[in-house]
Amino acid sequence: MNRVTSLRGAGLLLMAAIAWGGLFPVAMVTLPVLDPFHMTAIRYGITAIIFVGLLALAEGPQALKLEGRGLRAALLGTAGFAGLGLLLFVGLQHSRPEHGAIIMATQPLVAAVVAWWLRGFAGGTGVGDLMMFLGAVSWVIYSLGAAEFPSWSPLRYTALTCMLSLPAILGLTMIAIATGYVSTPSAGDVESVGWQLAYIIGIASVLGVLSWNAGNKLLGVTNGILFINFVPVTVFAIRIAQGHHFQPIEFVGAALVIGAMIANNVVVRKVAAPAQPDAKKTGRFSLRVPAGAAKPEACP
Repeated sequence: MNRVTSLRGAGLLLMAAIAWGGLFPVAMVTLPVLDPFHMTAIRYGITAIIFVGLLALAEGPQALKLEGRGLRAALLGTAGFAGLGLLLFVGLQHSRPEHGAIIMATQPLVAAVVAWWLRGFAGGTGVGDLMMFLGAVSWVIYSLGAAEFPSWSPLRYTALTCMLSLPAILGLTMIAIATGYVSTPSAGDVESVGWQLAYIIGIASVLGVLSWNAGNKLLGVTNGILFINFVPVTVFAIRIAQGHHFQPIEFVGAALVIGAMIANNVVVRKVAAPAQPDAKKTGRFSLRVPAGAAKPEACP
């Protein structure tokens, strides 16, 4: 992997992490008006339309074909979009943005565990925090799943999995309405959080998810998922700007989690080092890509 590819992937992943860092404070303002189910349905319903439109324009109608991979793509999309979307927002109702951001930063460790469980690789408390952790696990499964579609561009993987996640999202929303867990919001309610939804859809979903998948395509999930550590950094910065006061232990906890995740990534890459070319021999900067990662391709 050359330096340009490394920097391009890093830039895309950093962009995604910053976009998602802003999602937590924005979602906290939106949740009192719009419940997690309707917020997720609106978020990904509109996002899927945008993704599919972009895919058709960029790669042509033939890119919309599933090539016999529809079921697998639907399962991964459901894990990523329905799993993370619903669990994250429901969890935020019972927790705090900074807790959610720190939990999202555990994804490098979760990725190592999930990869070992799925592929045989060696190598917070409370209901709200638990749900957000499960959401992080769902997103890791989705991110690792991209390696199963090496011939698909990041845009194609994003668009088709998002579209195929809608039946699960809409089905769960209808169940929540039927059981009385949530009620259908009025048009006025939705309009009152219009700018928040614009950020959640345009920045966190379209820009964030596309940048994330494209960056992981270039660097591989093991390297790419390390950038999730910038999410809590962004959240803490926003919350401080809003005048929120943190306890010293919260900063200590954030530093410990981020430090542990960086150390975990370094160890994983060192273990994989014998199978990779020695970057020093070429004189080029290199980020090692794990064997299970998708082959680098140009972003759409």
